Amino acid sequence: MHKFEVNDKLKPGLYCVSTPIGNLGDITLRALYVLKKSDIILCEDTRVSGKLLSKFNIKTKMISNHKFNEKKNLDNILKLLNQKKIISVISDAGTPVISDPGSILINECILNNINIYPIPGVSAPTTAISISGFSDKYFFGGFLPEKKKDLNNLFDIIRKLNFSFVFFISPKKLKKIINEIQKYFIDNDILIAREISKLHEEYIRIKVRNLSELEISQKGEMTVVISQNLKPQNRLQLVDESVKKKINKLLKKMSIRDITSKIALEHNVSKKLVYDYCLEKKNEL
Repeated sequence: MHKFEVNDKLKPGLYCVSTPIGNLGDITLRALYVLKKSDIILCEDTRVSGKLLSKFNIKTKMISNHKFNEKKNLDNILKLLNQKKIISVISDAGTPVISDPGSILINECILNNINIYPIPGVSAPTTAISISGFSDKYFFGGFLPEKKKDLNNLFDIIRKLNFSFVFFISPKKLKKIINEIQKYFIDNDILIAREISKLHEEYIRIKVRNLSELEISQKGEMTVVISQNLKPQNRLQLVDESVKKKINKLLKKMSIRDITSKIALEHNVSKKLVYDYCLEKKNEL
């Protein structure tokens, strides 16, 4: 393990620096050192980041870099990086680029062979997963899709993966999509982590089936974790509805063996899965 020394010389390049998600005491010594030694700090919101930097007496120049201007800033930032400057990028809270601006700059640095260094720290998804008690195999969804069709498609994929599912959401939006959550995850548990590490932090553990009875404060930021499936999953649920309809039609005119080969080839579905579904439907006829 490398021993961190305060006089470690930083190499030129882009530094993705994690900052606290609530409690300022969670910032790391290395993050403070890198921010102090940087030539420029790219901030999602200079007003928010300014409070953090002021608290630790960091006087490095800040440049606003958010989703509305990051493309416009790109050429100038790349020019500075090519001049061997040390530039840090931070978000308002947590690890940069994770559901925050910065991915465009990261990709341009990769294309231009500019060194990128992560400075690890707090991240809301891993923080919530660590206390959830759910499977540590998880899918991070960031902010959920706005369109109902896209949301349902995502939920259907997650249900089949059988991982824990972590996402960001506002209290108002969560209330609006309770029916969709219950449609796909009715037998699962859920953890609602609100205002993580802040003064009014709150952790609510509840069954998804009881979610509609919950009164949630409409203030604050939330990280939600839905558990993996807690009941043994009927494997036949993994067959898409469109494929099921096709199989049902074919059962009237083809053998199970031929249907199995045809569907497995055309839809990239397990032969065993198709065969079992055919047997089940045949027995119902």
